[in-house]
Amino acid sequence: DAEVSTRKKTFAEVQTERLDQAERTVLIKCPSKLNQKKLLQYLASHGNIKSHFFFENRGISALIEFSEKSSIASLQDAVGIPSAEHHVVPFKSRLLTFTLKNPVSQHDEDTPLHLSPQCHIPVKDLIEKLCLADSISTQMYILLNEYQLTEENIKLRFLACSLVRDFARAYFPDSTVKPFGSSVNTFGKLGSDVDMFLDFRDTGKHAAEMKKGPFEMEYQMKRLPSERLATQRILSVIGDCLDNFGPGCVNVQKILNARCPLVKFSHQPTGFQCDLSVSNSIAIRSSELLYIYGCLDSRVRALVFTVRCWARVHGLTNSAPGTWITNFSLTMMVMFFLQRRSPPIIPTLDQLKELADEKDKHIIGGYDCSFVSDLRKIKPTKNTETLDVLLGEFFEYFGNFDFRKNSLNLRKGKEVNKPESSPLYIWNPFEQDLNISKNVNQPQLEKFIAMARESAWILQKEDKTQQMINKEPWGLAALLIPFGKNNSSKMKNRMKGIGSETIRSLLDSLKLNNASSQHKAVGK
Repeated sequence: DAEVSTRKKTFAEVQTERLDQAERTVLIKCPSKLNQKKLLQYLASHGNIKSHFFFENRGISALIEFSEKSSIASLQDAVGIPSAEHHVVPFKSRLLTFTLKNPVSQHDEDTPLHLSPQCHIPVKDLIEKLCLADSISTQMYILLNEYQLTEENIKLRFLACSLVRDFARAYFPDSTVKPFGSSVNTFGKLGSDVDMFLDFRDTGKHAAEMKKGPFEMEYQMKRLPSERLATQRILSVIGDCLDNFGPGCVNVQKILNARCPLVKFSHQPTGFQCDLSVSNSIAIRSSELLYIYGCLDSRVRALVFTVRCWARVHGLTNSAPGTWITNFSLTMMVMFFLQRRSPPIIPTLDQLKELADEKDKHIIGGYDCSFVSDLRKIKPTKNTETLDVLLGEFFEYFGNFDFRKNSLNLRKGKEVNKPESSPLYIWNPFEQDLNISKNVNQPQLEKFIAMARESAWILQKEDKTQQMINKEPWGLAALLIPFGKNNSSKMKNRMKGIGSETIRSLLDSLKLNNASSQHKAVGK
């Protein structure tokens, strides 16, 4: 019930609520022998605790959310700075370390702590769980449950943003730092990075005040030749600030000449790898669009998580940049497939735009990024297909898709002729002149097609009852074992039609990659 009620909230409402929670939160590194009851009793003396959890990260840590922001000030008044033998930067953050003044006796230690998991289980353990399920649909929901972000992990992500915001506000008092991408779009996986952006747009709230009075008034600000240069300067300073003064901010890299300048760093207290950029409005609209699709029907997220896990197991995706399909492209392929069902499971972007009212209108850089934000205005689908059916049909659909001729257009929900010759062409839903899968080369696309065909074949041919009797992996579990490890001779026969072509192009790709890396090395 709690999940359903949160699902009805708009993207903006959820973001605001989470950011507010984060501002009332502290993170405590706990003593090794911890009496949970005593710790919470002490903290409650500073104010009412709304929620808390413990997790493992270089020892035990506790996230404490107070009901009132003033409780944090009360607690900070009682906290000292580290002893004189350490040379410290005297920045007082909401990251605290508690140690015991008197050692705890064995008797004082209370029941074992419940630690909230911050990463998903290994695929091997997942397969064992999946084999115990009674249908592929159930298997897919088990996978979703194991891999999706938990409530605790989401709170930790927003706290990481809030702690970075405390630094940004030293220079820009009205700024906020917000997560975007997988942390907020309902498709985030435990263990994924935190993408965050520095936002100066909260200044809009002063607009009404500016209209009053006889004068046009504006701040005197430093003017620069381009917005890009301003972004680079801001990120450079914030990056230095985190590097020099940020508790637990390590491995800070300023990547300012990228297409989208950013600062990468590890945030040790929360355990996250973070990417900080400056307000990217279109990326935020993409996050909200996916949030809406993820909220409309529970099958959407289950299918996306399944396909992404399958792709990772078979080496179709990779966390490093390269010529393979990205998770974002894969997610968009699933969305397109669901738009193409009869009846459709999710609406097209153009249909969502028709439902938009005045407050939903967004024109960004000349691109129309308008779509409805109120989920209640979107009619539920009449499609009743099970996930068992949808998974098989997904592999069937893309195993036989005419990629040479057609592209995927999520605005219209239609296959349209490719505007140019990239092997895989997925229209950017907002910046319509961009292909979000431009990086994918022919060998990688052919590998995807081969794996999709093989997976469709396995799902069609398998005898679930016989496999369960023989205690063999079945259904989704069978798809999460790299092909070739089981029944390699059968696979060779089935792959004859496309295998030789794929292998030849993969070898060509390896030669090309090798040649280009050698060329780069010589250049360096």
